[in-house]
Amino acid sequence: MAHTGKKIKDVNHPVILALETATMCGSVAIISGKRCLAEFSLQSGETHSRRLLAAVDRLLQEAKIDCTAVDAVAVSQGPGSFTGLRIGLATAKGLAMAAGTKVIGVGTLDGLAAQIFTHGDMLICPVLDARKKEVYTGFYRGDSNGIPRLQGEYLAISPADLCAVIDEPVLFLGDGITLYGDLFRAELADLVIVPPAGIFFPRAAAVGLLALEKWHRHEFLDAAGSEPLYIRLSEAEMLFGK
Repeated sequence: MAHTGKKIKDVNHPVILALETATMCGSVAIISGKRCLAEFSLQSGETHSRRLLAAVDRLLQEAKIDCTAVDAVAVSQGPGSFTGLRIGLATAKGLAMAAGTKVIGVGTLDGLAAQIFTHGDMLICPVLDARKKEVYTGFYRGDSNGIPRLQGEYLAISPADLCAVIDEPVLFLGDGITLYGDLFRAELADLVIVPPAGIFFPRAAAVGLLALEKWHRHEFLDAAGSEPLYIRLSEAEMLFGK
């Protein structure tokens, strides 16, 4: 990534390069001053390893930002695709090391929920396909600024068991709706609220905007020892105890 340009360094308006690889719809974004300067996304059958660095290179070129101007690399840390999470975190570590900067981890479900601005006490439930007839999810409610915040823990749970603990109107979003939307509607009826499908996939821009908060709180990952948030054991761990 040999780019030229003025080096940007402003502690109040950091430049954050954000990576989202938790699902097949990967994306990269540049955030600065609470604004998304550029974002690139692509859903395809190829693994993120084949196109992630090329997407970052293109993004920096289009935004006319030198890679040395990046103050932190934010990455969607999970839960999500085991392979996608590993690729994203490894790439974030490599880019941060090359730029001599920090890595910030953001929960995938946090970023997905943050695509909704909410007033009042609306329950928000992002759901991502976790395979094995389960979804990754969590319960969110908006804070005083309308930003959804996690209430409790991330979960890997069957859609039926998820419905069993919901007794109020809930806004679902995520690719789990595509798979289990009929079940949710059958079990919860009028309690189910579904936004437009355009926000079903996690976005790097949301990851980057949440990372801004962590930047100001100095919440950085240990680039050497940090791991993705898998929530449950991988296939290899279940089969071979590794």
